[in-house]
Amino acid sequence: MRFLQDYDRKAAVLYAHAWAYGRNPAFYDYEQVGGDCTNFASQCIFAGCGIMNFTPTYGWYYITANQKAPAWTGVPFLWNFLTRKTFSVGPVGEPAALEDLRPGDIVQLSFTGDGTFQHSPVVVATGTVPTLENTLIAAHSYDADNRPLSTYQFQDIRFLHITGTIRP
Repeated sequence: MRFLQDYDRKAAVLYAHAWAYGRNPAFYDYEQVGGDCTNFASQCIFAGCGIMNFTPTYGWYYITANQKAPAWTGVPFLWNFLTRKTFSVGPVGEPAALEDLRPGDIVQLSFTGDGTFQHSPVVVATGTVPTLENTLIAAHSYDADNRPLSTYQFQDIRFLHITGTIRP
């Protein structure tokens, strides 16, 4: 029987703090080949859920630098995987409002304003009522930890609330 289990937000945030300015040697650093932000976000999510989805092409997994799902490192693919409508194992999320963000959630930024998103920072802290000023993020590519979301210059923004993990 499959069911939705809690997402360990504390584990995701602790991982984000531990590796925000470093690189976990268990994972390839994609910084020189397009950026490492979504790889880092996926590592944080994995720290909070502990399960990957090994479905070819449409899953969410990392084996080696060349054996990974597009969703592990691609900004739009991560969004599509987490918001999927089909029932499959792994973390699950839903589009959210800024006010609904909690530590361990994901923000995606567009710097071009053309409908594409290029950056996936991880929320590490929020105020009682999250705002751009009191929502703090950790990220790779633009390495950061406890950086206020308001310090980014972006054209568009979207928020992804992790609702839980589907286990086999």
